[in-house]
This record gives sequence, C-alpha cells and structure tokens, in this order.
Amino acid sequence: MGTRLRLAALWGTALAVAGGAAVAAWAWARARGRLRRRAAPLSARPAAVAADQGRGHGKQILVLGLDGAGKTSVLHSLATNHVKRSVAPTEGFNAICINTEESQLEFLEIGGSESLRSYWTMYLPKVLLLVYVVDSADHARLPTAKQLLHQLIQNNSTLPVVVLANKQDLEGAYCITDIHDALALSDIGDERKMFLIGTHVAEDGSEISSSMKDAKELIAQLVLESQ
Repeated sequence: MGTRLRLAALWGTALAVAGGAAVAAWAWARARGRLRRRAAPLSARPAAVAADQGRGHGKQILVLGLDGAGKTSVLHSLATNHVKRSVAPTEGFNAICINTEESQLEFLEIGGSESLRSYWTMYLPKVLLLVYVVDSADHARLPTAKQLLHQLIQNNSTLPVVVLANKQDLEGAYCITDIHDALALSDIGDERKMFLIGTHVAEDGSEISSSMKDAKELIAQLVLESQ
C-alpha cells in the first residue's frame, strides 16, 4: 500500500511522499494541543564531542544538506522561535538541544562542504530522523543535492526523512512540487515516512514563519513515534 502514515495530522503546506505519489498532508488535530517548548542552543562542538553525543540518549536528529542551504539558520529558528540569518557556513559540527513537554530533541548539524560530506554516513546509523535541507533557489546544485540524498538513505529503507525546501522567499525559488521532482523523491522507497516542507527565514529578530513552526511540530512528532 506504500508508506503507511501514522501521523494523526500535520499543520501547514507539507507534502507526504507515499508510494511514489505526493499527497497533501492533513491538519494535526488541535485537541492534542501544541507542544510547549523551551529552547536551549548549545555551542558548536568538534567531531570527537559530537560523536559522543551521537551515542547519547538515542533521540538525535541529523541535519544535513549542501553548504549554503541554510541549515544553521533553520536550526537557530527551531531552537529560539526567532530568526537569525547565518552568514558563515558551518565548518564542522553544530549541536542544538530543544526541550519539549514529551522529550528532548538533540539536533546534530554537519557542514555541507565536500570535505565534510564523508562524515555524513558515519552518523546516519545513530539517529532517529534525518532532516535534509536544500536551497530552493540554487537550481544548479539541486542534482548534487539529489544524488547525495539518495546515496545517504539507499541502505536504510525505514529511516524517516524530512526534506526542507528552504529559501522559498527568494526570487526564482522552486516551489515544493518542483523540489519534489528535482530530488526524485518518488524514487525513494515506499516503506519510509517522508515529508517535504517549504520553509524560509525572514528578517533577523522576527518570529519564525508558520512553515517553520510546522516543521518543528512534525519533527517532534516523528521523534516521538520513532522511540
């Protein structure tokens, strides 16, 4: 039957990719109540420390994507509920912890430059969820983003994946259906939970967009269901 989506619901403009078809996700029942969160960003950590964290509580979320996709800005937005655009790319590892009512979410971002991509597969077996960030306006590198994503998950048919089609506010950015096609998400198995959400970060200091809140809700729910 394709992917069996066990999420009760989801707010926002996400697409759930199931059995090769993009299906509009439905609204998460408000009766469950929104998760209340307290965010506490952690400092960037070297490889050795990040490796220890990966062996910690088993609730880690790996955040990957090409350099310049906006991974660090996305993480800061998720942690603080406010926008802070990142200027310099992550050179190494960046760890952030977000507390919710139900659990503690441990995010580990690994830089997307060519020299760091070899670390990606090392950490993949340790995590509950992969968040893959792409620059929706960087058309030239979408084929590379596609290739790397497919290589990452080819040996793990059940790892949940949330793809963030970031920088939707930029001129020329592909919409999420175009990103879906560019990344060939329909070709990625039918046994995993996979979601595609269009995101962007606004001006520094402003509150995060509704799409970013949707992503945060979804990630928290997927982690709960994966434990």
